Amino acid sequence: MILFWYSVILFVITIALNFYLLIGFKQIKQVSRQPLSDNPPPLAIIIAVRNEEEDLEKALQSLCHINYPNHRLIVVNDRSTDRTGEILEQFSLRYPHIQITTINTLPEGWLGKNNALYQGYLSSTEEWMLFADADIVFHPDAINKAVSYAARQQLDHLTILPELVSRSAILNSVFATLSVMLMTAMKPWEAKNPKSKAASGIGAFNLVRRTAYEKIGTHVRIKLRPDDDLQLGKMMKSEGMRQDVLAGHGTVCLEWYKNLGELAGGIKKNSFAIANYNIAKAIANVISMLLTVALPMPLMFIFGTAEIRVMAAIMLLFHIVYMILVPPNKWWYAFMIPFTGAFLGWNYLKATVITVAQGGIYWRDSFYSLKMLKEE
Repeated sequence: MILFWYSVILFVITIALNFYLLIGFKQIKQVSRQPLSDNPPPLAIIIAVRNEEEDLEKALQSLCHINYPNHRLIVVNDRSTDRTGEILEQFSLRYPHIQITTINTLPEGWLGKNNALYQGYLSSTEEWMLFADADIVFHPDAINKAVSYAARQQLDHLTILPELVSRSAILNSVFATLSVMLMTAMKPWEAKNPKSKAASGIGAFNLVRRTAYEKIGTHVRIKLRPDDDLQLGKMMKSEGMRQDVLAGHGTVCLEWYKNLGELAGGIKKNSFAIANYNIAKAIANVISMLLTVALPMPLMFIFGTAEIRVMAAIMLLFHIVYMILVPPNKWWYAFMIPFTGAFLGWNYLKATVITVAQGGIYWRDSFYSLKMLKEE
């Protein structure tokens, strides 16, 4: 009887959620469909880099060939020990609009990336600033279209949902389910609604108006948050700033992680922060992940009655249809949903235990204690 009602509840939630997400995605405009501007406002593109030699050249090549006549590229080299500095020097000689700022020591009470982005802001004067990660590949027209859209709509903050790409088919299937989970939590299509609490902040593309950024307190307010991109979006929304989201399919591309091991490392850094360093909340998140993502279809197919198995089959069919309708997903990603839930749940739990046991997190070769992080 417990399995029956559990199955009924998950069946209803699954069907409703698929419709809800598809309707929501339809409300998000595509960057590619926005018009170009001949005279976009002045823009500072601020990139924080640390030991990025593997991906930096490709990302900088895309940024150095954008269709944007009035911009400056500020790259903040945060204590890199690989060839990052050499690569930046080569690019600065070829492209004079690149400004390089080098950080040799990390100030007390700051995370490295957060401090680097803040230093980039201090080096800029432009009214519009784009905080972007160092591994993003932009279509030449993407930034022009996005900034022009933000200016036309009189926004204070604009984010873009990047197209996640990976050389691993398994990782792409995991991204598909993870994206569903993130979109369900963030509700990005509601970010533009001032009456909604939904907010969006994405490290790949956080475009902010300078006056709004300064009004909310800059990165100084989130100097110890590993999830600084999400927190920036939340601050913008909570302070009453105008916010919106665009979809970057084919225009803003990101190889988020290269394999499952790297994804597990990212979870280790961020998951406990998302739970606000609360053990009970972190465990509740893991249990919710298992009960709603990892276990439903396996339990229903293996242990269910004929009626329950029919419900499971319909759920799976809806998942397949969803994957087909939301590019660049593949239909078979639907079969990887239980694996993704189990993988994420295990790594969230593992990250929580390790973070508590070692008393903090390691990020980019620096250690940050829980005591310090909780003070934020």
